[in-house]
Amino acid sequence: MTRLCNRAGTVAVILFLFCISAPCGHAVEFKDVLVLHSFGREFKPWSEYARAIRLELERQSPWPLNIQEHALISARSSDENPEAAFVEYLHALYKHRAPDLIVSIGAPAAGFVQKHRHRLFPAAPMILTVVDQRRVQYAALGPKDIVAAVAIDYRAALDNILRVLPDTNHIAVVVGASPIEKYWRDEISRSAGSLNDRVKFTWYDSFSFEDILKHAADLPPNSALFWELMIVDADGVVHEESSALRRLHAVANAPIFSYSDAFFGREIVGGPHVPVLETGRQVGAVAVRVLGGEDPETIKVQPVGMGTPKFDWREMQRWGIAESRLPPGSEVHFRSLTAWQQYPFQIAGGIAAVLIQACVIMWLLYEHRRRHQAELRTRDTMAELQNVNRLAVAGELSASIAHEVRQPLAAAGASAYAALNWLTTGRVNVDEARSSLNQIVTSVHRANEVIAGVLAMFSGRERHKESIDLNELVRSVLTTLQVNLRRHGISLETQLDDQLPLVEANRIQLKQVVLNLLMNAIESMETTTVRKLLVRSEEHAGDRVCIRIEDTGIGIDPEHLKSIFKPLFTTKPRGVGMGLVISHSIVVAHGGAIRASVRPGGGAIVEFELPQRDGDVSAQAGSRP
Repeated sequence: MTRLCNRAGTVAVILFLFCISAPCGHAVEFKDVLVLHSFGREFKPWSEYARAIRLELERQSPWPLNIQEHALISARSSDENPEAAFVEYLHALYKHRAPDLIVSIGAPAAGFVQKHRHRLFPAAPMILTVVDQRRVQYAALGPKDIVAAVAIDYRAALDNILRVLPDTNHIAVVVGASPIEKYWRDEISRSAGSLNDRVKFTWYDSFSFEDILKHAADLPPNSALFWELMIVDADGVVHEESSALRRLHAVANAPIFSYSDAFFGREIVGGPHVPVLETGRQVGAVAVRVLGGEDPETIKVQPVGMGTPKFDWREMQRWGIAESRLPPGSEVHFRSLTAWQQYPFQIAGGIAAVLIQACVIMWLLYEHRRRHQAELRTRDTMAELQNVNRLAVAGELSASIAHEVRQPLAAAGASAYAALNWLTTGRVNVDEARSSLNQIVTSVHRANEVIAGVLAMFSGRERHKESIDLNELVRSVLTTLQVNLRRHGISLETQLDDQLPLVEANRIQLKQVVLNLLMNAIESMETTTVRKLLVRSEEHAGDRVCIRIEDTGIGIDPEHLKSIFKPLFTTKPRGVGMGLVISHSIVVAHGGAIRASVRPGGGAIVEFELPQRDGDVSAQAGSRP
C-alpha cells in the first residue's frame, strides 16, 4: 500500500512539472522555410552560398526553424516537361500549410517560383538570392518578392589575370553546355570586349570533360584557365560539387582563376570574388526581418558585388606570382609560416641551449689546454729538478770521493818526497827511506779501500744474503706495479714454475733488478696498441734459475744490444743510462748473467739467471742416478 501511494505521488509531481513547463494556451512556434535549389544541393558555387545562408538563419533567428530543401533538377537541361510533375509534388506537400518563407538559390529556381507561385505559394514571401542581377525578371516580381542579387564583374576577373600574369596571351574558359552555362559563356565573351585583340580565348562548352582535361594539360606557354561553371559537359555528363575542379587542377599546366570565392581554398589562384559569407549574412538578416512580420515591399537590398581581392599563397608560389603584382589591399591566405614564426620559443630555447653548450665546450677546451700546458711546465720543472738533483748527487759523491782519496794520496806524496830527500842527501838514511816507503804503501792501500768501498756501494758485495724464492719475489714486485699496469692498459701473463729452486742473494737488490726490468717493459709499451707482458720463471741447465720478461713494446734496435748495459747509454729521452748498468752489476755480483734480445713479432726479451742455492744443487745431484 505504501509503495502504491509513493508511486502515485511521483506521477502527480511529474504531471505537475509537465503542466507548469508547457506554454500556456500555445504550442512552441516554428517557422517553416523552403529552400529551393536550381541544380541540386551539391553544386558549387550555389551549395556554398546555401550552406552560409542556413548557418546565418540558424544564428540570427529567434524562432526554431523547420528548413526543408528541394532541388529543381530540370534546370540542368532545356526540357521543361519534368516541371509539371515537380509542381504537383510541391502542391501536394504544402497543400495544408504553406511555408513562411521561400528562399530560391540561383536564377532557375527563382524563375520556377515566379512562374508557378500563383498555384503553389501565392501568399508566401520569397527571397530570390544567389542570382546575378542580369538574370532577375524584375517585371515578374510580386509585392512579396525580395531580390538579394549578386553582381558578377567578369571584366574585373579577366583584368586580374592580366595584372598578376602580364605575359598571358591565351585564356581557356571552363564552362559547360547547360542553358545557364551557355548564357554565361555569352556574357563572358561580351565582357571580354577589347581583350580579344590582346588575348586568345578558348571556350570549353563544346568539349567533353575528358577532352577538357587533355587540352588543359597541354596548354601553350603564357596561358591561364578561367573557371566559370561545369554543371553538364558537352556529352551530357553531370558534374556535382568540386570533383571536376579538383581533377582539372591535378592535370592543368596553367593557373586557374574564377569569379566566386566558393571555389577559393585549394585550386584557385585568386582575385576579386563574389563573397559567400557576406551574401549569407545579408540573406539571413533579410529572412529574419520577413519572418518577424516586416512588409517585404519595404525591404530593399543592394546587390553584393566583387569583394576584396584574395589570393592563395600556395598557388602563387607554384606559378611564380610575386606579391608586388597583386592589386592594392589584396589578402594573401594559406601563407606557409617559417619555422621561426611557428616555433619562436622552441627555436630560441634551442639556440640558447646550443650557445650554452658551445660556451661550456670552449671553456672545457680552454681548461684542457691550460692543464696540458701546466703539465708540460711541471714535467719540464721536474726534469730540471731531476737534472739538478743528479748533478747535486754527482757533485756530493765526487766531493766525498775526492775528500776521502785526497788524504791518503797527500800522505803518500809527502812520504815519497821524504824518501827522496833521504835518498838524495849526502848521507843515505836507509831506515828513514824504508819507513817513508812503508807509509806510501799504507796510504795507497787506504786509497784502494776507499775506491773499493765506492764499488761495493754499487755492486752490493757487502749486502746481507739469504735464501730467496724468486717466484715470491716476482709476485711481490708485480703487486706493487698493479696500478701502473692498469693505467697503461697492459695485459699481464705469468708462467711461474712452482718447483723453482731457491737462490742465495740479497732480497733488496734482486727486487731492484726485477723492478727496473718491469718498468722498462711498461714504458716501452706506452705508444703501442697491443700491450702484453709475460713474466716467466724456469730452471736452466740443472743449476741455474732464470727470470724471463717479454713485452710487446717498441723493441730494441739490434745495433744497441751490445751497448744497453754500458754506463750512461740510454734511448729514453729522460733516461740517465744507469738502470740496466746497476741491474747488470747486481746480477753479476751474485754470480749470474743478464742479456737482452729482440722478441719475434715485436717487442723485447730481457732475462737474467742466478745460480741455485748450494744445498739445492747438492740435493738434486744426490738424487740423480
